[in-house]
Amino acid sequence: MSDWLIYSIGFIAQILFSSRLLLQWITSEKRKKVVTPVLFWMLSLIASFLLFIYGYLRDDFAIMFGQTLTYFIYIRNLQLQNQWQKIPFIIRWFIYLIPSLIVIYYFNNNISDRMNLFQNEDIPFWLLVLGIVSQITFTLRFVYQWLYSERQKKSVLPFGFWLLSLIGSSLIFVYAIIRVDYVLIVGNVFGMVIYIRNLILLRREYRKLS
Repeated sequence: MSDWLIYSIGFIAQILFSSRLLLQWITSEKRKKVVTPVLFWMLSLIASFLLFIYGYLRDDFAIMFGQTLTYFIYIRNLQLQNQWQKIPFIIRWFIYLIPSLIVIYYFNNNISDRMNLFQNEDIPFWLLVLGIVSQITFTLRFVYQWLYSERQKKSVLPFGFWLLSLIGSSLIFVYAIIRVDYVLIVGNVFGMVIYIRNLILLRREYRKLS
């Protein structure tokens, strides 16, 4: 597949990720507090699927790993907002099965696929470790958000979510620069601005409550 098509998939994913943050930011600014619109999770799910495909086409395990971890958390948040059941049954099963089938295909296709994934000459081992650590840190924000939301019985984005977002995004930005991945560079620069702004909004909320 041509590079321009691969990068197009990656940039579309990042545009969707950035759009969800922009939507969340604008909505939060209007209400003077951090809120989570339903469309935030819809866009997250679509973008995650596309970025997973991008990682597959780039033989980038760190990207695939990160998106696999967060994919089903997006679904769970849609369930908490009572929106998941509104999606047609066939589409829901498509969303559930396609990423799993891609992973199964990748690991059972042939040996060269697995070698490209874990022994990619463009990604030395130390850089792969950095990428995985970055994605784990970035993903922990959604694990934290998921557990926090389960306790609250509603979908929310607490302070810890945005703090982990900023730390994880900064690490991915470093990884992207070394990897010369323009898709990740552009996406994370925009994201870090939104993360910082949400941290400021939450600090103001806490001060009003104290």
